[in-house]
Amino acid sequence: MFGLLGDLADLVLPAACAGCGIERVPLRYGVCGGCATLLEGLHPFRTAPAPPPPGFPRCVAVGAYEGPLRGVLLAYKERGRHRLAQPLGTLLAATVPALVPDRGPVTLVPAPSTAAAVRERHGDHMARLAGQAVRRLRAAGWKADVAHLLEALPRPDSASLTVTERRAAAESSLRIRSRRIGFSRHAKPIEGTLVVVDDIVTSGATLAAVRRRLEEADMQVAGAAVLAATRLRRAVSHDYRPGAPKRRKLGDQLSETRGDAGASAR
Repeated sequence: MFGLLGDLADLVLPAACAGCGIERVPLRYGVCGGCATLLEGLHPFRTAPAPPPPGFPRCVAVGAYEGPLRGVLLAYKERGRHRLAQPLGTLLAATVPALVPDRGPVTLVPAPSTAAAVRERHGDHMARLAGQAVRRLRAAGWKADVAHLLEALPRPDSASLTVTERRAAAESSLRIRSRRIGFSRHAKPIEGTLVVVDDIVTSGATLAAVRRRLEEADMQVAGAAVLAATRLRRAVSHDYRPGAPKRRKLGDQLSETRGDAGASAR
């Protein structure tokens, strides 16, 4: 059950299942057995808004924003259950081979949160997830790193905005962290293929804006990996890799990346 997380210690949490809310049942990784099985069976798929915003990158999602995945995401992001970063980070890591099939060096770039959101959530939830995903990739033999290249300025609540307004707000609220990367010819290049990571894709405005900002700094983005896509998204392909003959479970996909002497997590 939830075998893709077999290298992590079982977590016995004195709380309800993060996936379905059931209480007084044995929990593993913060979820009950039924939710763990459903999460284990998710198949990453290509997804895009319909229509996609200009500059929207190739995007792979772990699953639809519903059921146990939605519950776990909300518990982690909004209810302070930070230990869920471990299983969610592992799910996120399993999407990376769809974007970097040659197993070359990869750098994850988390979509930034505003300072207000970081304070409200007692930490940067995407930075935490990206760090966990990198640890999992390294344990599977990948050369992986995380780079915090962008910062987010205050922006209005996207729930009250139209699609056009969301795009404008996302574009204007992002800027390159000048102390980490600049336009100078002497700036140290980021190693490996760049993959933007985020929790949920809805309108696609944030991912498109992140890609444009990075490419303005002469950094090419291979694609975006997200945990969940809303039902407004249009699935492009249900295969984990273009041309794959069959769908594969998340645990199988990540285990296939393991080398002869997998690097230990850092």
